Amino acid sequence: MTDDPRPPRKLRLWEALTLSVGLMGPTLAMALNGQGVASTVGKAVPLVFVLGLAGVALVAYGFVRLTRHFNHAGSVYALAGVTLGPKAGFFGGFALLGTYLFFTVCTLAATAVFAEAFFKALGLGWDIPWFVVTLVAAAGVWAVNSRESRVTARTLLAVEGVGIVGMLVLSAVVVARTGTGTAPSGQTLDLSVFTLDGTSTGAVMTATVFAFLSWAGFEACASLGEETDDPKRNIPRALAGSVLLTGGLYIVVMFAQTIGFGTGKDGTDAFAGTESSLSALAESYIGTWFSLVIAFTAMASAFAATISSSAAASRLLFALSRDGFGPRPLARTHPRTGSPTVALVVALVAGLVGDAILNLTGVTAFDAYYWFATLGVLCLLVAYAVAAAGVVAFIVSGRGRIPRYEILVPVLAIAYLCYVFYQQSLSLFPWIAGAWCLAGLVAVFAAPGLVRRIGERLTAEFAGPVEEDVLS
Repeated sequence: MTDDPRPPRKLRLWEALTLSVGLMGPTLAMALNGQGVASTVGKAVPLVFVLGLAGVALVAYGFVRLTRHFNHAGSVYALAGVTLGPKAGFFGGFALLGTYLFFTVCTLAATAVFAEAFFKALGLGWDIPWFVVTLVAAAGVWAVNSRESRVTARTLLAVEGVGIVGMLVLSAVVVARTGTGTAPSGQTLDLSVFTLDGTSTGAVMTATVFAFLSWAGFEACASLGEETDDPKRNIPRALAGSVLLTGGLYIVVMFAQTIGFGTGKDGTDAFAGTESSLSALAESYIGTWFSLVIAFTAMASAFAATISSSAAASRLLFALSRDGFGPRPLARTHPRTGSPTVALVVALVAGLVGDAILNLTGVTAFDAYYWFATLGVLCLLVAYAVAAAGVVAFIVSGRGRIPRYEILVPVLAIAYLCYVFYQQSLSLFPWIAGAWCLAGLVAVFAAPGLVRRIGERLTAEFAGPVEEDVLS
């Protein structure tokens, strides 16, 4: 092992992009996130995802702008630190660390959920604790993430690529059969799903909260800034590409799912009530064999999301520990692969401990997924808001020569993030996520020496002149 603080830059644009896509888990998102939207807005699900894409694009703008100038393994930790100051940077980074650790817990649990569903669909018995599946999954994640980051990227591309192809094939079949009048229950091709058509504006805006969850993690590739070739060019493009590519995919797949179930009340009720909408449609429109393919890709997508979340968590732990927060061994990288293997072990063990406690206390794998996914997203909203505030400060400073009128974009992003957080405020989850973020805030004021070291480190790293921000 070595204390070399700079892992070698090896990744190309598409390889950085796959980390963000892997953490979002498109197959997983499309199998689980449409039901809550359908129960709220009926057939207007595709419209909600169009609006959700617009909201996420506002947030993504800030990351794209800042990574044109600053790239760091700490992502929000550094982006906010260099624009708002080390206290804000640490606070945002600590919130983001909560997201990645909570996501590691929930994606391991999701892997167990879909593994059980897949084996039961095959007609095989299933009488083992779901924590056993998370152990096996964590071992597989270690095998991938302990190697070069290029191996991680290519594994994610292979796993999610299969799932995306499967979703597109299913969507094409659904659109073709509804368009030609050969749908199983007479469903039709109905373009009114992109309009309100009787659905209230308030219900649609509330439902964008569910849609927003599907993009959670798009910023993950920012943590690869120190491992990517020409990061000031490739990281912004990877960020924008991950949002736009998945946005187009989500809208197409949600359109297909909505018309596939049917746009009448019976159809929307069926959509809202299914456990895995993609598997149900695959069974109905193509056959059992394709339903099994979709079920397998959903399990693989959950595994891929664990690869991404633990990779992002390990790099953030590495960056924080490199600046003095945490044991020095967490700042070590493998001499051959450049991977922060010690930090990776900590992230995976934290995820396994969380799942073990939940399993032993009788919590189901699905509830574990839902609870910790919600906690992760709430911490992520805080980190996103801090990053957006950093963009405001950066524009006001004039350092990047960004037109002043563009300040409206991050301001709207902050307003949207506050709205999404507010929509979750009636549950216990915001209080738990708030406690995590509060711990980070306490650490900021309890350890002034840490804040000073962070400031000195970021000042040294980004002391050069800021280049003009031209998105090209």
